Amino acid sequence: MATGRTLIEKVWESHVVQHSPDEPDLLYIDLHLIHEASSPQAFDGLRLAGRTVRRPDLTLAVEDHNVPTDSLFILDRMGKQQVETLRQNCVAHGIELFRLGDRRQGIVHVVAPEHGFVRPGMSVVCGDSHTSTHGAFGALAFGIGTSDVEHVLATQTLPLPRPRTMAVEFTGVLPADVTPKDLILALIARIGANGAHGHVIEYRGRPIEQMSMEGRMTVCNMSVEAGARAGMVAPNQVTYQYLRGRPGMPEGTAWDEAVAYWETLRTDENAVFDSVVRIDVSALTPFVTWGTNPGQAVPIGGRVPAPESFADNQRRAAAQRALDYMGLSSGTAMDSIEIDTVFIGSCTNGRIEDLKSAAGVLRGRKVAPGVRMLVVPGSTDVREQAEAQGLHRIFTEAGAEWRLSGCSMCLGMNADRLTGPTRCVSTSNRNYEGRQGPQARTHLASPAVAAATAVTGRLTAPSGLRSGEAL
Repeated sequence: MATGRTLIEKVWESHVVQHSPDEPDLLYIDLHLIHEASSPQAFDGLRLAGRTVRRPDLTLAVEDHNVPTDSLFILDRMGKQQVETLRQNCVAHGIELFRLGDRRQGIVHVVAPEHGFVRPGMSVVCGDSHTSTHGAFGALAFGIGTSDVEHVLATQTLPLPRPRTMAVEFTGVLPADVTPKDLILALIARIGANGAHGHVIEYRGRPIEQMSMEGRMTVCNMSVEAGARAGMVAPNQVTYQYLRGRPGMPEGTAWDEAVAYWETLRTDENAVFDSVVRIDVSALTPFVTWGTNPGQAVPIGGRVPAPESFADNQRRAAAQRALDYMGLSSGTAMDSIEIDTVFIGSCTNGRIEDLKSAAGVLRGRKVAPGVRMLVVPGSTDVREQAEAQGLHRIFTEAGAEWRLSGCSMCLGMNADRLTGPTRCVSTSNRNYEGRQGPQARTHLASPAVAAATAVTGRLTAPSGLRSGEAL
């Protein structure tokens, strides 16, 4: 019997324009997302070559990285110039732009699914590594560099070597206090920050099948932090329920035909993956990072590991450097580490489900004295949903800052950056040295852990809060 195909192979092969032995495949790109931080040089390249954008109708631009979330006024000179350049390029080439003040504005990886731009089986690229988010819909989605952005703008294609395939099988029953963020942190801690290099991951198993689209987007978002090119989840009824009725979605018979095709986007039973990782979620507890890459993570009830506990010389050296930068000592209990700042937001955890989770922990409690807490919706639509449900009042009454939408404190490209050796628990995706600002010390965690931490002033799981605790 012929070997079946994986979901990854099915979507990849359906987009191959040209295949030649010993050469990269030429892939057709269904959707090209751009933003102000990664596109200026690509448009300059087009102009120098005398080219135009081949398919502006398949290109969507968003202003997000440089956006100040306390106002709509960009004061930073370089940030202002990047945004203005994007606007000029979009006008010149007829590209749709979600700009500041537009009610559709927000982080590119939040607004694109919200407004029906992403569907199962698509190929999606963006000059941003966390484009892998869109794999939650069964799309092949990945980040690209500036020269690739130019290539896609000019040709709507991209030459790429065929990736290897990895199955991540989650089994068991998800404990009540364990979130999608904990699952992906647990995976990266298991295989390392480069453990999926050269692969596209398919996330499988009942915990994934039952997971919300917001949760799936969180998991796929951080695939790149494991070194993967992309992460994917096969579409099912959860996917269709999320998509139905969104802008641009088919209706009536056309919807039925679309779903019939999407139902074929499954890994065949006799398909073979290049590698398989299995994780029983039943015994998991909330995870949090201690170091300077997402793979340096442990359960929140654990301790900071000793560098000598790593057998590999490279990982041992990385651990020692991380401890020096983070100002931590091996053996320190994670739940004793004090925090200065709490950030809830980003394309990883800035959706309505994430805000509900954090608000559920904060309701009736107060942010600890001396702790600054920022809550930044991932889009204007998320902000409006949260306000309609009264979540913003829970945050502000607790002592948190309720902001406008944007990338915010995920990265140091806007006014929300940290200064000095500030220690932050963040729901974002990266904790590299200087990611949130010079000398900033970042601990990645779920929205629920971040909210509980805000209450106590130290890394805390929601289950670690005392009944009625309101510091």
